[in-house]
Amino acid sequence: MTLGCKVNQVETEMMISLFLEKGYEIVDFTEIADVYVINTCSVTSVSEQKSRKIIRRAKKTNEKAAVIVVGCYAQVAPDEIAEIPDVSVIIGSKDKSRIVELAEAALNGEKINAVQGQIPREFEDMSLIYPPKRTRAFLKIEDGCENFCSYCIIPYARGPVRSRSLESVKREAVNLSEKGFLEIVLTGTHIGMYGKDLGGVTLFDAAKTVLENTNIERLRLSSLESVELSEDLINFAKDNSRFAKHFHLPLQSGSNSILKAMNRHYKAEDFEKLTTKIIENIPEASISTDIIVGFPGETDELFEETATFIKKLPLSRIHVFPYSKRPGTVAASMDNQVSETEKKRRVGVMQDIGKIKSREFMGKFMGKSAAVLFETETNGVTDGLTSNYIRVYTKDKVETGKIYDCIIEDFYRDGVMGRVAKKIVYKNDL
Repeated sequence: MTLGCKVNQVETEMMISLFLEKGYEIVDFTEIADVYVINTCSVTSVSEQKSRKIIRRAKKTNEKAAVIVVGCYAQVAPDEIAEIPDVSVIIGSKDKSRIVELAEAALNGEKINAVQGQIPREFEDMSLIYPPKRTRAFLKIEDGCENFCSYCIIPYARGPVRSRSLESVKREAVNLSEKGFLEIVLTGTHIGMYGKDLGGVTLFDAAKTVLENTNIERLRLSSLESVELSEDLINFAKDNSRFAKHFHLPLQSGSNSILKAMNRHYKAEDFEKLTTKIIENIPEASISTDIIVGFPGETDELFEETATFIKKLPLSRIHVFPYSKRPGTVAASMDNQVSETEKKRRVGVMQDIGKIKSREFMGKFMGKSAAVLFETETNGVTDGLTSNYIRVYTKDKVETGKIYDCIIEDFYRDGVMGRVAKKIVYKNDL
C-alpha cells in the first residue's frame, strides 16, 4: 500500500522488484498475505492519520503476517509507530533495499526498528528489476531536500540532497528502455538540486545522459523548482523533439510577502519572467503549477493578489491545496491562521481560475496534430498523454503502450472513468 507522492510510488515498485526477485508473489493489499508493506506519507497530519489507519488494518487480514512500515512517516515518528500493536519492521528513508532481508527476519519472529536518526548522505541505488504495469517509467535520480519551506516536513523526513551517479542514471535508463518503456520521467524529492553533491553535475547532464544513451521516444521531468530551471534545460527542450514540452513549476503563492513567510527562494516577478521565457522559446509548452491557499497571514487582499497574478501567467493547469498545519514545522506556530471555511472558499476560487486556464491552453491545439502515448483503456475509451501533458481520449482502436499521431476534435465532457475535467479528444490520423 502506497501513500503520498510519485517518489513513494517509484520506491514501492523497486521494493516489489526485490520481492519478486526472491520468488515472492505480489497480491492485493486486501488479500491474505505473509507480509504487508505500507509505504507511508508525512506531508500532512491527515496523511499520517491515513497511514496509522492502514497499518492497523493490515494485521486484521492475517494475524500471523509481518507488517512492515516504510517511508516518511516512519522516519519522522518511529517511536509513535512502534506503539502500534503488531508492527514488525520500521524502515525510514534508508534501507528500503534491505526490505526482503528484514521481512524474512520478521517472519522468524524478530521486531526491527531500522530507522536512522541521521539520514546518510549516500544515494540508495535501487533498480526496477521487474517492470510495473504501466507505459511510462519513473527513474528516481535524487532524494532529499534542503529548502526548509516553513510549511513542509519533507527535509526532516527525506534528509539532505543525495544524487544518483550519472553512470547509474545511464544504466537504469538503458534498463528501462530495454524493457520497452517509451517514456521515462526523471523524478526525485528535489530534482532541481540533482548533482549538488556530485561536483559540477546538473539536471541538464542527467537529461542529456538519458537521451544520448537510449532510444526512448520521450523524456519528461517531474516537479521542479522554478529557480532551478536552467537556460540549458530550456534550450535542450526547445531543440530536442524527444524532450517533453511540459514543466511543472510550483509557485505556491503570487504574493511576495507570503512567499517570504513560506521561505520560498524567489519572488513572484521572477516566476513570471521564467514562464514568459519558456513560452517565447517553446510556444507549445505546458506549464503547470501548485498553489497553497490559506497560508497563515494570507489576508483577503493577499489572496486576491495571488489570484490576479495567476490570471496573467501562461499556465495550463493549477493544482490547488488548502494550507494544512503540519506539527513540527515553522508555519504551524504562526499567528493569523486562516479558517477552514475561508480556505475552502479560496480553493474554489482558484480552481475556477484553473479551469479557465486549462480550457484556454487546450483550445490552442484544436485541429492540430499531436503524438499521444496511450496508457489505459476502460469501457471502450483509451486515454494517454501528449508531450505537453494533455490527457487525450479516443474510442478508436489503439493499443496501449504505443504512440499514435492524432488530430484534435473537441473538448471531452463525457465523464468516462469518472473523470469530469474538460479534456480534449483526438481522432487517429492513420
